[in-house]
Amino acid sequence: MPRSHRNSESILVIGLGRFGGTLALELERLGNEVLGVDADARPVQLYSTRLTKTLQSDTTDAEALRQLGVVDFDHVVVGIGDVEASILTTTELIELGVTDIWAKAVTEAHARILTSVGASHVVRPEHDMGQRVAHRVTGKMIDFIELDTSFALVETVAPASLCGVPLAQANIRQQHDVTVVCIKPVGGSFTYATPDTVIKADDILLVAGQTTSVERFSLLE
Repeated sequence: MPRSHRNSESILVIGLGRFGGTLALELERLGNEVLGVDADARPVQLYSTRLTKTLQSDTTDAEALRQLGVVDFDHVVVGIGDVEASILTTTELIELGVTDIWAKAVTEAHARILTSVGASHVVRPEHDMGQRVAHRVTGKMIDFIELDTSFALVETVAPASLCGVPLAQANIRQQHDVTVVCIKPVGGSFTYATPDTVIKADDILLVAGQTTSVERFSLLE
């Protein structure tokens, strides 16, 4: 697969399990050129009718990766669940000169090894989703996205104590160390918050700040 045109990117997804398969479908839906690869014939057959291009290949083998033309892709995703195969594939990709590798890790130790061998980005889908759900279960959060180790973006119900006054007068940043980025009224859509924005009951707020600060803010009544 040649390099992509300006408005799309070419992406090789290795491992067509739940994570890799779903990712490949969504990447293709977004208009990218996707090649889905798996060592097992079953997922390859399953996705052959859903993805434009699929192929069975043992990606722990350097020659097999060369035949796939891995260096010609804009991005390579390693979504293999088997730890050994994941590490071997990532290592071979790096040695072949692939510069942008997204690798899925199933454990913290796996993540450390993938990082140490040179993966550009390491993701832990189940771990990250567990964090998001935990924050939603224990407070008024609708969604929680940790952007860095200590900084997060939170979607939460507006606390009643801050309703009825413009944001400039509420002094939310000074008192709670968070920034209200967007606001969504009942039945409406998100719009950027301004100093003149007045929070109303049942508004949904998109709030950014240090993780501990946004967590405290989401608990306000």
